Amino acid sequence: MRRLLFLFFLVLAVPAWALKPSRVWLATPDSRGLSYQTVALTTPDHAQLVAWVVAPAPNVPDRHTTMVVAYGDFGNMSYELDQAQALAAAGYRVYLFDYRGFGHSADFGIDEQRLYYPEFSLDLGAALADARRRYPHSRTGIIAFSMGTIMGTEVAARTRCDFFVAEGYVASPQRLVAYQLKSRQKVVSLPAAAAAYSQHAPRVRCPWLLIAGTADQHTPLADSVAVARVARRRQRRQVLSFEGGHLQGMPVLSEAAFGDKYVREISRFLAAKS
Repeated sequence: MRRLLFLFFLVLAVPAWALKPSRVWLATPDSRGLSYQTVALTTPDHAQLVAWVVAPAPNVPDRHTTMVVAYGDFGNMSYELDQAQALAAAGYRVYLFDYRGFGHSADFGIDEQRLYYPEFSLDLGAALADARRRYPHSRTGIIAFSMGTIMGTEVAARTRCDFFVAEGYVASPQRLVAYQLKSRQKVVSLPAAAAAYSQHAPRVRCPWLLIAGTADQHTPLADSVAVARVARRRQRRQVLSFEGGHLQGMPVLSEAAFGDKYVREISRFLAAKS
């Protein structure tokens, strides 16, 4: 069963490296035995988004920590239910949301040859703010994957964020687009805002855990190491590496249950003093 889950996850984890949204949810959290509520939120530019707030598992201590999930360029928030289940099983509250144009959130014209849109950062910022408002006594931060690390970096740089976990960190959208053209002859465009993206990482002040695979050719381990090495005084940054490729962290770092070791490493990082 674990072997089948691993293979299924790898299929879902393959990045499109250009936007491939789906309007159809694969499942809802209750299908995994998760307790949740559906919430609606509005972005500063009045886009209507849909989110799921997954409660910590009832049989484990509540960590009083909310993780807002910024997923990649493919599917919708229902594709993150394996991650949500692993986090909830460790006592975390998980806030899943759909970007505009994804899942059941507002319509948005998407060019599927585009890597990302700046509006997605507004969506993540709105989700983070809503999570903080709903749970004011909870530590609240972002866990981002692949393309979602672009939005995560931008939001963590400009907004109060208690922590930032990033797997498959995109250090340079321009280099990623060039790699796509060279390796796959695939033309992918960038928004004008990408020109200023490199300015955000130095401004991230919250504790930052970067998770990267040794065999990741899309978002290399070296990029995560580089952003950790240039941390300034009081910027706590750490790299967690694993033997594997892009977004294979959870299936690789699994022991008794899917993603259990992966989540333990996150918990260890969050428990450390700055």
